Amino acid sequence: MERVILVYPHKKNVRPAQVEDTLSEAEELVRSAGGKLTASLDIPLDHPSPSHYIKQGRLEALRDEIAQEKVTVCIFAVDLTPTQARNIEEFCGARVVDRTGLILDIFARRATSREGKLQVELAQLEYLLPRLAGKGVILSRLGGGIGTRGPGEQKLEVDRRKIRDRIGRLKEELSKLRVHRGLLRKARKRRNFFTVSLVGYTNAGKSTLMNRLTDAGVYVEDKLFATLDPRTRLLKGTAIGDILFTDTVGFLISLPHGLIEAFQATLEEIKESDLIVHVLDISHPNFEDHFRVAESVLKDLGCEGHAKFLVLNKADQLPSPEFKARAGARFPDIRFISALTGEGIPELKKMIFDYFEKQRAL
Repeated sequence: MERVILVYPHKKNVRPAQVEDTLSEAEELVRSAGGKLTASLDIPLDHPSPSHYIKQGRLEALRDEIAQEKVTVCIFAVDLTPTQARNIEEFCGARVVDRTGLILDIFARRATSREGKLQVELAQLEYLLPRLAGKGVILSRLGGGIGTRGPGEQKLEVDRRKIRDRIGRLKEELSKLRVHRGLLRKARKRRNFFTVSLVGYTNAGKSTLMNRLTDAGVYVEDKLFATLDPRTRLLKGTAIGDILFTDTVGFLISLPHGLIEAFQATLEEIKESDLIVHVLDISHPNFEDHFRVAESVLKDLGCEGHAKFLVLNKADQLPSPEFKARAGARFPDIRFISALTGEGIPELKKMIFDYFEKQRAL
């Protein structure tokens, strides 16, 4: 495991609870990327430095910490410009990875399908292209650590022109896959399948809920972005016919725009489904922020006004009755469930069946 130091520079007026949540989430991202966290630095500042993001004194302290802890990767919980990342790397003597680079690295580890690998590669190349200025033929990904992995961990040594050519080819391939997905959706409608998309913040328990609803045997892990490639499973023999459930990639605060663009074909599955089930981890201290993030992404995808159920998952892990009361007040008339224990699952299934029964009668 690579030794990692995590740095979160932020404006001084950011709420302490927000700082704690951002650091906690960034630490989980580091763990998901396979790094060993040696220290987390919270750095309040008036405004970012254009050249290094943080000021000279903080940089020197960071360099000393890196040397003392024998750190190989310095991860920033914010996005850096190519110039800032390069300057920090040269000053501190450790590889620098920003937030988007870290998320892309995790996606590169998680992608298993051909489509998933193409989507990740497109997002990575568009992220890396502006970071090649002045470096010539340098893009070599040998699987040498966090921030260096790529689809299939294959060796790539290309210049900017070749990268642009590759981006063009990837977009063409993904466009074909998009058409293919559209044909599959039409075939499902001809067979009168009802479709349900499970959406929500990453690690909200969507895969566990998929297993509980369909006995799908979908891989489950307590890590961010454990599910990257969407999985569709069939629930047969219900009173209203067969239902297809799709487990989708989790959302995240400020999910990199390049990822949303690259995963457009996959995310269309959400928009085209008959029903969206928004799974919210109600045990998380910042569940309200997670709710807003997921709803914002759904809005960006054009899902406003789409048929949607909100379910409050992990009810078995609520810290106190007071916490449950707070959640219930925030989301009245919403069902608590536990995908892990099965609490509330029969009632959720009935809600879904009743909804489709009404749709069929229209």
